[in-house]
Amino acid sequence: MCKSGMRRGFTLVELLVVIAIIGVLVGLLLPAVQAAREAARRMSCSNNFKQIGLAIHNYHAAYQKLPKHGTGTGNGGGGLNAWSNSNNFNNYRLSMLVGILPFVEQQATWEQISNPSAERADGNTGAAIGTPAAPWPAMGPTPSQAAYIPWSTEFPAFRCPSDQGKGRPALARTNYAACLGDASYNVMYGTWDQTRTDPTFRAEDSRSTHRGFFKPFAFRASAFRDVLDGLSNTIAMGEIATYIQDKDKRTVVPAGNLTGGNLDATNVNIRQNPNICEEHPSGPNPEKPMKWQRDSRQDRGRGYRWACAKPIHSGCMTILPPNKGFCSRSNGTDLDGIATVSSRHSGGAHVLMGDGAVKFVTDSIEAGNPNSPQVWSGGTGAQAPGSKSPYGLWGALGTRANQEVIDEEF
Repeated sequence: MCKSGMRRGFTLVELLVVIAIIGVLVGLLLPAVQAAREAARRMSCSNNFKQIGLAIHNYHAAYQKLPKHGTGTGNGGGGLNAWSNSNNFNNYRLSMLVGILPFVEQQATWEQISNPSAERADGNTGAAIGTPAAPWPAMGPTPSQAAYIPWSTEFPAFRCPSDQGKGRPALARTNYAACLGDASYNVMYGTWDQTRTDPTFRAEDSRSTHRGFFKPFAFRASAFRDVLDGLSNTIAMGEIATYIQDKDKRTVVPAGNLTGGNLDATNVNIRQNPNICEEHPSGPNPEKPMKWQRDSRQDRGRGYRWACAKPIHSGCMTILPPNKGFCSRSNGTDLDGIATVSSRHSGGAHVLMGDGAVKFVTDSIEAGNPNSPQVWSGGTGAQAPGSKSPYGLWGALGTRANQEVIDEEF
């Protein structure tokens, strides 16, 4: 009896052809899948920002004012020491994100912050370090204390899914920062200085120089009525990328004397040329322009402490265009500095407008001359208080009451 024809399998050549075809299809589809995932992450980021905007509006409806950026408890009038840490008070270093916690469904955390607590992140049920007979105070210690549970608790509502930063040396990260205006000079010294021992010239700096939606370290809270340019014309907050130990110039202070001095002398140099770090020979890496040649203070990266009002952690300015470098004093301090918006999205970053709208601002937005000196209290000519922003459309969007409005989409 004859057998029918034998079943024939694939030859090696045919298998290789099939594998090659599958490889080509995967190569074609993978970028599309990755783009779709990033589009979803970007949409989620935008939605987070919208929820924060809604929380700000609900806060204002409840209290008839905006949450303060740079507020909390002090040492009873003993002078300003914004750089000092304490377990007994928070030294007026709390960001506006702390105030809106009840409005982003974090009432439990707010209750923990607003009341004394003996709980510690390390499990010790005793008292705060340095004060063995007492618990953490109401409103907590300074936002550098990792043992205080709220300061080391990260909230998904404050994080962009596209930002891969996580873990130490950060405490708990945020990707959303309060807009402080188009100037950085003496940004850590607010108008509440006038009630303490610090010279009042810093309070004058704050009143005339810091023109953003949020007044940093202000003695009195601002409100929607102070935004004379219109809520839809004023940036309330900006997105920021967090530091992942990669020398990314947007997210960490550069090492070395890039600003020609230190302390107040350096503040002046940055004030007179905001682009000073970008132009320095020891600044950006020639082979990798988006990275510094050396980073400084790796424990103080951008967005590392959601509860801290220092500009590097939760503040932004409309001086340099989006995704430019963070520039600060030569000693690696995190007290001040040029802090623009940035993101892990391609080509720009989100901003939250005062009316609650979320917009994506591209890196190419018209931003004037980055070498232009900043407006400040002692300035003359184009630097005089009340002058239009030196930083074009970008700078104008960052000021709340400078009579610079726009009549078109950006």
